[in-house]
Amino acid sequence: MIAGPLTGQKTDHYTGAFSGFPLCEDRDSRRGDVMGRVSSGAPLCALIAFGVVTAGCSQVGLLKGKMAFKDANTAYQQQDYKVASEKYEEALAACRGSEPTCNDYRLIPAYFFLGNSYDNQFRPARKGEKNNDEMLTKAIENYKKSAEVEKDPKIKKLAMEYLVAAYGPDKLNDPSQAEPILRRMIELEPNEPSNYTYLSRIYEENGDYEQAEQLLQKSREMKPNDASVYVTLAAFYNRQGEFDKTMEALHTRAEKEPSNPEAFYTIATYYWEKAYRDFTTPEADKVKFVSAGLQAVDKAIELKPDYFEALTYKGLLLRAQALLVKEPAKQQALLKEADQFRDRATAVRDKQRAASAASTK
Repeated sequence: MIAGPLTGQKTDHYTGAFSGFPLCEDRDSRRGDVMGRVSSGAPLCALIAFGVVTAGCSQVGLLKGKMAFKDANTAYQQQDYKVASEKYEEALAACRGSEPTCNDYRLIPAYFFLGNSYDNQFRPARKGEKNNDEMLTKAIENYKKSAEVEKDPKIKKLAMEYLVAAYGPDKLNDPSQAEPILRRMIELEPNEPSNYTYLSRIYEENGDYEQAEQLLQKSREMKPNDASVYVTLAAFYNRQGEFDKTMEALHTRAEKEPSNPEAFYTIATYYWEKAYRDFTTPEADKVKFVSAGLQAVDKAIELKPDYFEALTYKGLLLRAQALLVKEPAKQQALLKEADQFRDRATAVRDKQRAASAASTK
């Protein structure tokens, strides 16, 4: 399922769809991601700047609405979402007047930020409590309104993305509501692979693996030189137990990024997992996979000699290889070499930690 709006949760499908705007630091960010991650507590500084400037330059005569919008933006940046939502409501009320909808393009962005302010006040752990659930209901209402009336295509896109996320497992957990929105997003941006990825995940989690695969393949067609689409495709095939297709996708990714050591390191980790942890793998295949893994990790180390993770996996692969050989002398030689890479990895880690500590002084 699609991650909840701005949750910052790391998944193997994560492709960076919400990374279009620089964000302020999240006071409650839980962990980093590949990807620039978006968090439900992170104010959208670039858009706020847009709101302050355009509202401040407004000549529509809605002084009260303009001042409320400016105050709302200040509260939003300070992550005071309760005050922000009150002020955005005030700004929109002034803008609407006797009309049902605010139609002034300088104050329309308030719909999105009002929705996000309510969204940030919702707590998944308190789902089922009336006052808490009302926050999500109001968030969805305003995301929908923003997607409907927003003039700025970037904000309109964000409104739809957050609306999709509101129907994710951490929120309403209603993929049937998310599907038509994603279909609309695909219509608006047919060349954006992330939209296909999110929709694919909905189909996968509902057991329609054929449709899920077709969408991921469509994502690849849209941007065949984008390495991330192959990572996503590999993760899908791996969940389906299709190891050959998994590795085909990862090798294609490495072909797209021949100078990226992480691409080859990732290949090595998959081969090690299959050879060492999958007890259904025939011994002959284990030998083949360990050899392929060593070849990949050697390439990663060649590209980046101080690659701690790759050095660690070189040692792990050598130990896996030692388990597969019959000659005691060769086995001991492999274990000795594995120890050398373990020590080398430790030295690199210690050096990096020392450098990091020195830089903070």
